[in-house]
Amino acid sequence: MFKRLFGLGQNPNRAIVDALYSQIVAASRQPCFYSIWQVPDTPLGRFEVLSLHVFLLMHRARDDAALKELVQELTDEFFRDVDHSLRELGIGDLGISKRMKRLARMFYGRAQSYGQALDAGDDEALAVALARNVRPDSDVWPGAHGLADYVVKAHGLLKEQDARHLLGGEITFPQAGLEKHPV
Repeated sequence: MFKRLFGLGQNPNRAIVDALYSQIVAASRQPCFYSIWQVPDTPLGRFEVLSLHVFLLMHRARDDAALKELVQELTDEFFRDVDHSLRELGIGDLGISKRMKRLARMFYGRAQSYGQALDAGDDEALAVALARNVRPDSDVWPGAHGLADYVVKAHGLLKEQDARHLLGGEITFPQAGLEKHPV
């Protein structure tokens, strides 16, 4: 009770997490993903692009102790948002747990494969991983290389961003569609 009365129970990172998350959501809603690169404009397609942007920040922060707590809180916010979205789609309490576990496995599996490709500088492996995850329904997805180029560009841009800016709630992603492989 005293914590609430005196504001001691509030999360000091809440405003920063909210600011970063809203910028990540805005970056993931760039029309190029859905119109030019043909990511399905469905709940699962939007999950793929949003989780890709969350991954990019996680990957940037992995060797920066100052960012670890903030990124964990941001990842928690991402999963709260996914849970909320599933509930808005009409999925009941009994189905939420199972779906959330599946989506968490998907997210962390993607983070591992995307991270390995980025660390190896293997753009082709990144494009293959993106195609496998984003468009499993398509044998050939022309947008895979454009999206991979975007991920590489975003990764480089995030590496250049000072941790103090990120800790202040400022993050910058590139404009999608300006890569060397637009389609």
